[in-house]
Amino acid sequence: MTAVQFIERDGKHEYAIVPIELFDRLIDAADDRQDIAALETFRREDDGFRVPGQVLHAILQGVTPLKAWREYRLLSQVDLAAGAGISKAYLSQLETGKRKGSVSTFAALATALGVTLDDLLE
Repeated sequence: MTAVQFIERDGKHEYAIVPIELFDRLIDAADDRQDIAALETFRREDDGFRVPGQVLHAILQGVTPLKAWREYRLLSQVDLAAGAGISKAYLSQLETGKRKGSVSTFAALATALGVTLDDLLE
């Protein structure tokens, strides 16, 4: 039954009494609209960048972000160092934390890895 009963005041509909089945459908529809609106907001504000679980877990286990991203991208130290214009030995020292490295060096590494500078800095 989907009959709606109205209660009037001064000749105008003031309240509507609906069967519970219809009420439940209306509540579900309202929830769906909220979910759709939230998804649209997320898509509109999404920058498209995600940190893969493998990278995050490695960082949480103490691996430097530089090494975590290099391993995730399946690059050898030789290949990444060449792509960033630095030596393999220097890259190794950066990955182990024995050397700090300049912002320009990390910017070159970030470009070679396809990530932002912030993703590599601790």
